[in-house]
Amino acid sequence: VTLLQRLQHPGIVKLHGQCYENSGDAELRVTAMLELGSPLEMIQLLQTPWEERFKICLSLVKLLFYLAHSPLGSIALLDFQPRQFVMVDGNLKVTDMDDASTEELSCKEDNDCTLDFPTKSFPLKCSMAGRCEGINEKKNLFNAYRYFFTYLLPHSAPPALRPLLSDILNATGDLRYGINETLRAFEKVLHLYKSGLYLQKRPLLLKGREDYKCWPSYSHLGCLLSIHSAEEAAAICNSQLQCQSFIVTQHRTWTGRPLASFQSSWTDLIPDTNAVVYIKRSASSGERL
Repeated sequence: VTLLQRLQHPGIVKLHGQCYENSGDAELRVTAMLELGSPLEMIQLLQTPWEERFKICLSLVKLLFYLAHSPLGSIALLDFQPRQFVMVDGNLKVTDMDDASTEELSCKEDNDCTLDFPTKSFPLKCSMAGRCEGINEKKNLFNAYRYFFTYLLPHSAPPALRPLLSDILNATGDLRYGINETLRAFEKVLHLYKSGLYLQKRPLLLKGREDYKCWPSYSHLGCLLSIHSAEEAAAICNSQLQCQSFIVTQHRTWTGRPLASFQSSWTDLIPDTNAVVYIKRSASSGERL
């Protein structure tokens, strides 16, 4: 509760209040009233569009950056598990700070500073102050890599961004990156994605699905994808045999990209003054949009 009172960040659940119960016992019981969120379901997240999964990873990186440079010093989440996080209005937040620690391992020499995980160990430096340098930051970062990045980052990512994402995975998995470098790498990917610059390297092509559903889609009832421009949507539609038209809607994702609905027919379109419809040309004209 003390940490929740002193730490203010969008990635930490808000403390709305607390109740003290004094039943005469030696220990005073405290009940905290926290911001309400939904439990994090990793299997469900794997079925969401890549853009939403990237948002979660980026939010986590921003949280870990804050914890590494918090007013209380570097903070480690000792019980770092997906179950310690919730989703609040589509945003990732850590909800359990009971096991967080501001203490960094004391040492006399470098051999005292080994960060151990079930599959890997990392040697760290012992500072002049007698503390293992950056151990809390690196512990958080590797846990983010093994519990979040490896599952959420690479799958169905835009092809042109995959080399950058692979670099992030390799560098955080080997702890060659600290949290500062990791945040810069994520922000570079975000800039390329929002600006559409990644399209200059390689066009995005998606395969169609039966009954004209595609994956990952923002709708389970059809093929609804985020796009940078009508040109990108046309490239997607031309790559799918079922696609006969697409509609660029006014709805946008968190990065500001519009959503486009891809259709197998153009005869059942519903008029909408806020949407733009693109129809594929006939076979005699080359079947291009």
